[in-house]
Amino acid sequence: MLGVRLKLARQTKGMTLKGLAVSAGCSESLLSKIENGKASPSLPMLHRLVEALGTNIGRMFEEVDGEEGIVFRAGRRPLITLDPLRQGDGITLERVIPYSAGHLLQCNIHHIDVGGASAGPIRHAGEEVGYVVSGEVELIVDDRSFHLREGDSFAFQSERPHHYRNNGTKRASIFWVNTPPTF
Repeated sequence: MLGVRLKLARQTKGMTLKGLAVSAGCSESLLSKIENGKASPSLPMLHRLVEALGTNIGRMFEEVDGEEGIVFRAGRRPLITLDPLRQGDGITLERVIPYSAGHLLQCNIHHIDVGGASAGPIRHAGEEVGYVVSGEVELIVDDRSFHLREGDSFAFQSERPHHYRNNGTKRASIFWVNTPPTF
């Protein structure tokens, strides 16, 4: 589904495969594979693609709002599983606020299995805040590394290069909010 949405966004913008590939810093071949569902983009690549398309990652995974766009029931929130070859094993994003053009915030719970790591570092416009719900994670912002445990929180400007990994002994979960929606 992601590939189809990327292709549709590219075609809607009137961009060629080559034009988008150049703008996003990847090969035409890779972009073609992504659009045809034969490859999955890394998180940094996906950020570059949506930036070149003038959209955000949330729009690529757009869902219908819950009960009048107000309530999103446990167990029924959308999940986004990142490509294990490029993102680390077992990273799943649980949408707390399903994507909608009307939201100024984006909120996900990042579930990271032991050894899982985000591809990165990435940077984009905005501001981020997070709260470690369970487990332990290493957050890297700029060249600084922070060991975070359950109950710890963080905040930083999204333009700063950042990524994370679970070096703990159990699955970790981070309640993560950023604005504007870019994911």
